Amino acid sequence: MKRIGIMGGTFDPVHLGHLNIADQAYREYQLDEVWFMPSRIPPHKHGRRITSAEDRVAMVEAAISPYPWFVCSDYELRREGGNTYTADTVRLLKQDYPDVEFYFIVGEDSVRHIESWYHPEYILKEIPLLAAQREDEETLGPETDELTPLIKNLEEKYGARIGVLHCAEMDISSAEIRAKIESGEDVEKLLPPSVIDIIRTRHLYKDS
Repeated sequence: MKRIGIMGGTFDPVHLGHLNIADQAYREYQLDEVWFMPSRIPPHKHGRRITSAEDRVAMVEAAISPYPWFVCSDYELRREGGNTYTADTVRLLKQDYPDVEFYFIVGEDSVRHIESWYHPEYILKEIPLLAAQREDEETLGPETDELTPLIKNLEEKYGARIGVLHCAEMDISSAEIRAKIESGEDVEKLLPPSVIDIIRTRHLYKDS
């Protein structure tokens, strides 16, 4: 059975943290592929302007081009309807790809807040999670580890299957990167050069 990791998100923009986590998941859990799946209308992003799907897909495709095991999937972008809920995506993926074992790749904040998502009990029952730790937990050790008790609680409460990714989750968000670009700060250590080229060419994030 093919093993595919799902890296979901707005990717506005995709950054090196996304790539590092996805690559670690691919290697550590012997995945066949990782699908980067830009979301269409994330329910938690209402109230702010989201960069066009065309621009976000272009950035993802540029960022993953050095990785033959990464795929840019427009699965959520093609869906009809309103909000893009992870529970619905999981249900549809299982229907459309019954011979694939999917894994959902997330950061620690997603593990922390997943019970507030739409139908978390279904997500946690139907798809294993691969969760990356925060950077301080990875570097400082057990005294900073907040991920382990979070995982234990979800496993006991929902029968969740959650594996830990042994790589530090980059302590920066796409929102912080957008703010840096808008203010003219250097982001070369946060984004692949190909993504920076697209942002500059298309004049993205200059008037958020």
